[in-house]
Amino acid sequence: MKLSAELAAFAARLGHDFARPELLHRALTHPSMSSPARPDNQRLEFLGDRVLGLVMAEALLKADKGASEGQLAPRFNALVRKETCAEVARALDLGAALKLGRSEMLSGGRRKEAILADAMEAVIAAVYLDAGFEAARGLILRHWGDRLHSVASDARDPKTMLQEWAQARGQTPPRYVEAGRSGPDHAPEFIIEAQLDSGESSRASAGSKRQAEQLAARALLERLEAET
Repeated sequence: MKLSAELAAFAARLGHDFARPELLHRALTHPSMSSPARPDNQRLEFLGDRVLGLVMAEALLKADKGASEGQLAPRFNALVRKETCAEVARALDLGAALKLGRSEMLSGGRRKEAILADAMEAVIAAVYLDAGFEAARGLILRHWGDRLHSVASDARDPKTMLQEWAQARGQTPPRYVEAGRSGPDHAPEFIIEAQLDSGESSRASAGSKRQAEQLAARALLERLEAET
């Protein structure tokens, strides 16, 4: 199978010359475009998630030989979570090479975080199957490199940190309320308000409720820190 111009350009950005181009084609085929003759990337995504996890765990252990499991775990989660995979995918302009069904394409699928993250993990698996673990590790370290070295010592997500802040002060867990929604159905923007028992609150907006909740929690934490 010969790669299309879009896939060849993506492979160049990725930095891997595929001996089996069909693996990359499959990695970038969303379920909305699948058929018996054109398998989608879900099985590859499952494998790629595990390869990414192993590489990141190994790299973190080497980067900080004195860190405890409790310190390493949040850093690991920050590096392998969907948001980070989607960031790497955007940096590679992976969306331009995705094979999407018409409805998914019209609904903004090339920009959706979950689709980009899953495809990025599938690409990792494609490289692993095409050239082995060392090639996959090299690719991951190359494209995650800066994040690996800059990930915070305390990389807990903002929602977890805000919950711990509230519990330490005898409050119930924060509430996340949808305060508004804008934009078309295929590209909504959610406004979420994080609220504490003590009355403090902060709002944030994003293209997914999950991301908006994280941003609202972060904004509230920053506000609370500024007041102390």
